[in-house]
Amino acid sequence: MADAISLLKPRTVVGPNLRATGEWALRFDTFLHVRIGGLVRGTCWLILDGHEPVLLQEGDTFMLGNPPPYVLASALDASPRPAQPVLAPDDGIVRIGPESEDDSYLCVGHIAFDDSYAALLTDLLPPLVIVRAADPRGMQLGQLIALLATEVGADGAGGPLVQNHLAQVLLVHMLRAHAGQTDRPAGWLGALNEDGIGTALRAVHADVAHSWSLKELAEISHMSRSAFARTFKDHVGVPPLEYLIQWRMGLARDALTRDTLSISDLARATGYQSESAFSTAFRRVVGASPTKFRNQARKPELASPARQ
Repeated sequence: MADAISLLKPRTVVGPNLRATGEWALRFDTFLHVRIGGLVRGTCWLILDGHEPVLLQEGDTFMLGNPPPYVLASALDASPRPAQPVLAPDDGIVRIGPESEDDSYLCVGHIAFDDSYAALLTDLLPPLVIVRAADPRGMQLGQLIALLATEVGADGAGGPLVQNHLAQVLLVHMLRAHAGQTDRPAGWLGALNEDGIGTALRAVHADVAHSWSLKELAEISHMSRSAFARTFKDHVGVPPLEYLIQWRMGLARDALTRDTLSISDLARATGYQSESAFSTAFRRVVGASPTKFRNQARKPELASPARQ
């Protein structure tokens, strides 16, 4: 999970917090990747297009994966207005209605990923995940939401850094909760909970340069080759060696974008004995040679004023 999130390069925008009383409703447009949030105090309805409305209560948290438009509202029959014009406060807090200790107090953040790798996570997520305050992980998540809400709008040193890290910690906990409350989560997220397949995945990620064979991965998983190959594909969605190639190419694309290794060094680092074998695999997966991909990644940087 740590490897995948690192490759995703999450970018977090948290807040503003919402404190509302009386009748209110805000409609949020569709957006890419992940929206995450929770209710610090009070209650409100989460109305997601195509889903049954959900009543959120104090301490509940939610995660939306590439969702359609949705509404946060005090009541199901409240008439929504667009959220975007409302969410522009100077102090990090949006207030709807008079100030009151009995208001509904929400903290919501948007986590976006590098588009090249976003499907690594977003393809695994349903549109809506709810973790109730009374669930096994609910107390931890409620505390994280409350702490994140406190940081939004606060004028403390390193505030944006703290918000970014808290949001990413919250994302990981929500992924754990989703994996725990689902019979079989999709892709590698679900496979991590399987003793044999999870062991093989961790081994591949720990040593991507190793010349892994189907036989060796099956032995690590304490399964026959045929049973391992079938079970791996059932859980992860692709055959084991195809997953290995896809992961290696994801790391290679990242390294070429950052221009941190020569192509020959990158070939060895990703388990290829020769630059030509690496280039052939890269071209098959990515659709361009490593050299062409790196040169294209350099263009925006070379065109920037700092380089002119």
